[in-house]
Amino acid sequence: MSTVRERLSAGKPLLSLEFMPPRETDDADKIWQNVRKLESLRPGFVSVTYGAGGSTRDNTIAVAARIADETTMLPVVHLTAVDHSVRDLRSFVGALADAGVVNVLALRGDPPGDVTGEWVRHPEGLEYASELVTLLREHGDFCVGVAAFPHRHPRSDTVRDDTRHFVAKCRAGADYAITQMFFDADDYLRLRDRVAVEGCDTPIIPSLMPVTTMRTIARSEQLSGAPFPPHLAQRFAAVADDPAAVRALGIEQAILLGQRLLAEGVPGLHFVTFNFARATTEVVAELPIPL
Repeated sequence: MSTVRERLSAGKPLLSLEFMPPRETDDADKIWQNVRKLESLRPGFVSVTYGAGGSTRDNTIAVAARIADETTMLPVVHLTAVDHSVRDLRSFVGALADAGVVNVLALRGDPPGDVTGEWVRHPEGLEYASELVTLLREHGDFCVGVAAFPHRHPRSDTVRDDTRHFVAKCRAGADYAITQMFFDADDYLRLRDRVAVEGCDTPIIPSLMPVTTMRTIARSEQLSGAPFPPHLAQRFAAVADDPAAVRALGIEQAILLGQRLLAEGVPGLHFVTFNFARATTEVVAELPIPL
């Protein structure tokens, strides 16, 4: 199996996508239909999320294995440290290796039930994502990605602290990073500059999520821990009573953001799909990404 590291080394911007494993059996067919539609975009890789506390662990492996076996897409499996002992993590890493998965996104993870709640380390677990990167490096020839936060991690006291933690993950052996979703290109560019000043050149892939409803804005703030840009919030508020106008504005803004980022030389664009194909397909069709 190829790795994200190898595909990034080709020097052209990659398109990548994020899927969530189904919680219910009945959802699997619907989700797989959209996976098949998005396969036509020829993404460089696709990531499969890992539910809070490992709540979708088995489905995560199953979806990743099916993607590897039945499609042309390269799966990347999310792995979080939250609520897991080191023994649990080693067991999961072994299951990944048995399934032939070599691409892993190593995350500390959010507290289950409340992403804004207090982070509590498992008594026999890990404290930082950098330790999870080290664990993966010790247990196989994995290609390891990590998270980056353009605004800053909501639990980092300062931007400087956040940058320090990110660089530590890279120096522990991360091959690349994917940002949390954001909506202002300057947030990403400032992050890239901060990391470069620290002497770190790990590729950082920006993550986009087209706004399709007003609920998407609130969801983005919950997931990313970053405020939605006020100047954009005003524009969406002005058309809030017109769902079609909200969606059209969201697609337009995602296209403009993607175009700006590509012009700035990003290593790729990562789309949070929520297992739907239409919005991502519309945006990608307007971007100069080599497919």
